[in-house]
Amino acid sequence: MPTHHRKLRLVIGLVGVLSAAGGLVAASPVAQDPAAPTAAVAADLSDAAAVAAGLSDAAAVAAARDAVYPALVNIAVVSESFSDGRAVRFSGAGSGVIVSAEGHVLTNFHVAGHSVRITCTLTDGRVRQAKVIAHDPLSDLSVLQLLPPPGIPPGPYSHAGLGDSDRLAVGDPVIAMGNPLALASSVTLGIVSNPERVFTDFAGSDLADLELGAGEPTGIFTRWIQHDALILPGNSGGPLVNLRGEVVGINELGGGFGFAIPSKMAARLLRQAVAGGEIRRGWLGFSVLPVTKLGLAAGALVSGVLPGSPAERGGLAPGDVLIALDGEPVTVRFLEQVPLVYQRIADLPIGGAARLTVNRDGERREVGATVEVMKPFRGEEGEVPALGITALEVTEPFAVLRRFQSAAGLVVTGLRPGYPAEDAKPQLAADDVILAVDGRPVDTLADLRAAVDGGGQRLLAFRRGRAELVTVVRPHKQEARRWGGDLPLPWLAFDSQVLTPEIAAALGAAGTTGFRITEVFPGTAAARAGLAAGDLLVALDGDPLTASRPQDREDLRRAVETRSIGESVTLGVLRAGERREVAVELEARPEEPSQADRTREEELGFAIRDLAFRERVERNGGRAREGVLVVEVTPGGWAQVAGLELGDLLLAVDGRPVVDSGRFSAVMAEVVAARPPVVRLFVERGPRTHFVFAEPDWSEMDGEAGRER
Repeated sequence: MPTHHRKLRLVIGLVGVLSAAGGLVAASPVAQDPAAPTAAVAADLSDAAAVAAGLSDAAAVAAARDAVYPALVNIAVVSESFSDGRAVRFSGAGSGVIVSAEGHVLTNFHVAGHSVRITCTLTDGRVRQAKVIAHDPLSDLSVLQLLPPPGIPPGPYSHAGLGDSDRLAVGDPVIAMGNPLALASSVTLGIVSNPERVFTDFAGSDLADLELGAGEPTGIFTRWIQHDALILPGNSGGPLVNLRGEVVGINELGGGFGFAIPSKMAARLLRQAVAGGEIRRGWLGFSVLPVTKLGLAAGALVSGVLPGSPAERGGLAPGDVLIALDGEPVTVRFLEQVPLVYQRIADLPIGGAARLTVNRDGERREVGATVEVMKPFRGEEGEVPALGITALEVTEPFAVLRRFQSAAGLVVTGLRPGYPAEDAKPQLAADDVILAVDGRPVDTLADLRAAVDGGGQRLLAFRRGRAELVTVVRPHKQEARRWGGDLPLPWLAFDSQVLTPEIAAALGAAGTTGFRITEVFPGTAAARAGLAAGDLLVALDGDPLTASRPQDREDLRRAVETRSIGESVTLGVLRAGERREVAVELEARPEEPSQADRTREEELGFAIRDLAFRERVERNGGRAREGVLVVEVTPGGWAQVAGLELGDLLLAVDGRPVVDSGRFSAVMAEVVAARPPVVRLFVERGPRTHFVFAEPDWSEMDGEAGRER
């Protein structure tokens, strides 16, 4: 279970609370009815006893550990979610296990399913990037493959064997391996509590629909292995191992007790993924429930038939009792047996004919249906920067669930404040379905991005509820880079304090009025003229300075601002009791921080501004430092994921100095054009310098509109 997954933690908490109350977790079919078919009954009892005897044998535990430990993988991910109209990236950690010499890795979908970067650390210390072979949210499994560095052979890798999870029995010892709380390569020991656990609703009337993958339903095919080996956040995706040293499950839930996906299911998905690069299941479009409350000992109650599904077209109806599938008997007396029916349908040849034998009102009937491929519940979600929205492609299952009229268009999932979609009249809103741009239908993110990129006004057609609306969106107004304030004013480059009577007397200059210099800024005309901290200013161009109260502190500034930049003024100065006249050229008052040029870097997700004059001289012990100040780090952006912080002084990008915002823009334009895998940011942070390594996914930026400046 990855440390970042909040929804999963809520599910775990719910399972724990409701299990104690007996409301969510169904009882074992063994306890309900000794005649119920179950792996616990079918297991080889002598074999189970032999394994149980090994629990007290440290050598057996060590041998099982050693058989799988070299295949254990610590997985670090950068994942992506969407909020307020933009992508948000965050780091997470989980576990996995290598299951082939070629480096295929099994882990959980909720660990890797929404990742944009996957880094695997092996127990021998090697670090490998991984690519996704296939994701399967319905089982909460993902199949990855390790990628060797350039010039390094791809394998072979130490790998673990998959055992037969159907042989597990209650009480069998098992070992859970993984990286709890991101602590690498940990091992815990326990026993199997129930080898075919399902989760149900409060009434025990239906299977609970767990959402472990950010809105992706999970569990209709799974009978989990419940065990008591300690499972903590970070363990998800790690192997559950028997004392023969075989992987019998992939852990995914914990919190006082653990749950694992059976290895038999994982092996089936692994074969599909490696052979075809995807998971394909047969689908007929109906659901079933146990027949026990109908007083029947065999069959499965058809509880629902989806509109437009193969089952509906074939004539299947709710209330039918399914007796056989392609001539093979079907028995669902307990909810634990429901996933077995769905597994059988999933294994049917796609495009082939399925024969359903049903009992309808006491009459035996044959129903024929053509098996279709099961379509994903959720389509792709992503940013559309030109509109300032995130949108989700609509799939047929999603359209059915949301009661949409069709699967056309894209659902708006978030809006970015101040961007075209929000500024439109009428403005777009979350859950609107965008149907067309300038009269052209859009069904994919690529369609929508292509239709709105390039600037210019666009006419969007969208559906809100059952109403179809149109709105005009206009290009985003670019952020002004320069402050549009007043013209610069003349300035004497030092700070001072009012020479009050008390201070004057303490300095041995009783009766003197004016100002005492507290700091002279280096490299300025005042410094070149020889002014120094401690000098007493008593006159300006021969006119006495009469300031003597704290409220007179602005008198000198006002007097100077009546002059012109470049004009020379003469200051009457007392130093060590001696009067002298000092000529100083007036300079332009430097910009305040709010007036400094500011630039936003959209690809990495941060903004900078030029240092104001005082900031330059105050840094680094008074020595001026050339660089730009980081004034914004976008939450979930690549810069934040890399560790860039507000207040960092950016000195260089990929070794190229950035002395001001103009140079920063030029350097970043070169970086974006080159698209390096790592962007090296050299910063000053407090009293020290530091490197920040940003690793953007450039591919997701291709085709987007230009950067905001």
